[in-house]
Amino acid sequence: MPRRLPPAQALHAFDAAARHMSFTEAARELGITQAAVSQRIRLLEHRLGQTLFVRYPRGIELTDAGRAFVPAVREAFERLSTGIAEAFGSPHDAPLTLRTTPGFALNWLAPRLRTFQAVCPGISLRITTGVWPSDFNLEGADLEVRYGRGDWDGVECVRLARERVAPVCAPELAAELAMPADLAGHTLLHAVGFETGWPQWLAHVGDDGVLDRTTAVLGDTTAVVLECAVRGAGVALGRSDFVGTLLEEGRLTAPFDRWLETEETFFLARIAGRQPRPEAQLLWDWIAARQSASA
Repeated sequence: MPRRLPPAQALHAFDAAARHMSFTEAARELGITQAAVSQRIRLLEHRLGQTLFVRYPRGIELTDAGRAFVPAVREAFERLSTGIAEAFGSPHDAPLTLRTTPGFALNWLAPRLRTFQAVCPGISLRITTGVWPSDFNLEGADLEVRYGRGDWDGVECVRLARERVAPVCAPELAAELAMPADLAGHTLLHAVGFETGWPQWLAHVGDDGVLDRTTAVLGDTTAVVLECAVRGAGVALGRSDFVGTLLEEGRLTAPFDRWLETEETFFLARIAGRQPRPEAQLLWDWIAARQSASA
């Protein structure tokens, strides 16, 4: 007797909506309308006999049934993707896809990309970016550069560096900062989503009370925060993987030069046990070698 599975389009809509927690973002990813996403998920709910999302005027939330269903759907898509790759390989002309954070793409990869093109000519590269941990699942990507502790299940990864953090700012602002206590009254630029931030650095230098006497500007990516710092909008907590070029060019200055090593850092990642295509192996080796040389 044939299995009666829900339509693949409905499962795709559910997976995208659950990852983004937004019908609008799911529609953007899938290239369809928000109404179509909603319709497909309602069809899925009807087929399963379960409500998967709670709809609010300004957002959605997974129900208990929806949360329980997420791992099964993601595993199914991953196994299907792996099976296709193992059985048929990747199309000859398919671009090599690297997913990373905007900060890594702009501040580490972009300045070095010409070197990769010179060493490995003729490889078409597609760079995609993600911000939050849920954006990184290796679906649709050959390789990823992830930020964290390197403890992801089913993933082979290589630590790219030991990351350190220290305050950085525009040179004209640095002239006003002789010691960490001088940060009082200034604007601190915070990149959200990191374990190590301003509270940890200020505690490290023994001036944690300064935080209450500063103004905060929060950005959801390091790229945004560093651009604000370059333009003199405040003092950012610079991450060593990103600010080297900006410091060398004189666009940013580290006024105190007091660095704190973090527990988290960037890792080069790929699915464990899968044979990479040759182009992916070349990029893997190149990133690992370049980062090791600059660490």
